[in-house]
Amino acid sequence: MAPLPGVTQIQGDITKISTAQEIIQHFEGQSADLVVCDGAPDVTGLHDVDEYIQAQLLLAALNITTHVLKPGGNFVAKIFRGKDVTLLYSQLKIFFSSVTCAKPRSSRNSSIEAFVVCQNYCPPEGYVPNMSNPLLDHSYDIDFNQLEGPNRIIVPFLACGDLSAFDSDRTYPLQLDSSKEYQYLPPTQPPIRPPYQQACQLRKNNLLAKEDSPSGALDDSLSALDLNTSPDTNTVSPGTSN
Repeated sequence: MAPLPGVTQIQGDITKISTAQEIIQHFEGQSADLVVCDGAPDVTGLHDVDEYIQAQLLLAALNITTHVLKPGGNFVAKIFRGKDVTLLYSQLKIFFSSVTCAKPRSSRNSSIEAFVVCQNYCPPEGYVPNMSNPLLDHSYDIDFNQLEGPNRIIVPFLACGDLSAFDSDRTYPLQLDSSKEYQYLPPTQPPIRPPYQQACQLRKNNLLAKEDSPSGALDDSLSALDLNTSPDTNTVSPGTSN
C-alpha cells in the first residue's frame, strides 16, 4: 500500500494476535470506533469459489475486529453477495445488532461485490476473543434458505445513490462536452507492481513476443528490459495481509 499523508500504516497478518496488539498499542490501550475491511482475494471467475474465499477472509477480519473494536463500534467490509451469503449474515448478526448490505453506485451492477455495514458491536455474553480457534464453525444446512420467521436472518439491502450518474456497466466517449477539450488526468495512486506490469513494459518497448516468434524471443526481451522498481516501493510479504 502506498504511503498516505497523516495515516499510520501497520503491515501484519490479520490472523495473528500480535497484529491486534500492535494496533491497540498504537491507540495507547484504547479500542477503535470503526474497523473497515476492503480486502479481497484474486478472483478466479468461479463465483462460488470466489464467494467462499472472500467469506473466509471476512471471518478472519471479523476475528481480529473483536480484539480491537470497542462495544458499540461499527464494522464495514466488502463481501461477494452470492446465493449462500445468508450464512455470513447470520454470523455477523451474532456480534452486531444491525447488519445492512449496501451496494454503492460506484460498484458495477454486473458485479456480485457489495458491502456489509455492521453497527453497534455487542458480542455474546461471555465471549472471549481467541485467535487460536476457528471462528463460528457451525454446521450449515442446505435447507437454510427455506427457513422462515425467527429461524432465518433477514438482512436489509440498500442500493446507494440514484440513477442520475453514469452507468458503471456502460462505455461513454471521453469527449463529453464539445466546447471543452478532454484532458487526461493520471490516477491518484496507480497500482503498485501489478501482475500485468511486465507485459505493459514489453508492449511499450515493442518487445512482446509474437505467436510465430521462436521460444527464446521472450527471454531475450526480458533480459533487455529493466523492470526493477524504485527502492521506496512498498512490498507485501507472502502470507501477510494489510
